[in-house]
Amino acid sequence: MPTNNPTKEIKQGPAKRKEQKEIQKQSAKQPASTETDKKTEQEQQGAEKKSNQARRRIFPIWLRIVVVLLLSALALILGLMFGYGVLGDGKPTEVLELDTWQHIVDIVTGK
Repeated sequence: MPTNNPTKEIKQGPAKRKEQKEIQKQSAKQPASTETDKKTEQEQQGAEKKSNQARRRIFPIWLRIVVVLLLSALALILGLMFGYGVLGDGKPTEVLELDTWQHIVDIVTGK
């Protein structure tokens, strides 16, 4: 049988933000009557904070950034090869050569 104790944590998965705010409002309206109740509430809040802080990322942020940059560079190279080889009727591997880019720069600058 469920109780109407607002300080108890909801056990059915993560609580919604609105429910958490309501619980906090109710607990603020009903202050703890004894000092031991205050200590146990503080211990519970400390345990909740520790459980949230103990979460470790399996795929760190710095590694995500590196992977995104590598995938972006790969997509750029593949797009250049497709555009030069298929749409431009050239050899796709020529886009990786420095002479090709020097020729393109010369055309653009008018030399």
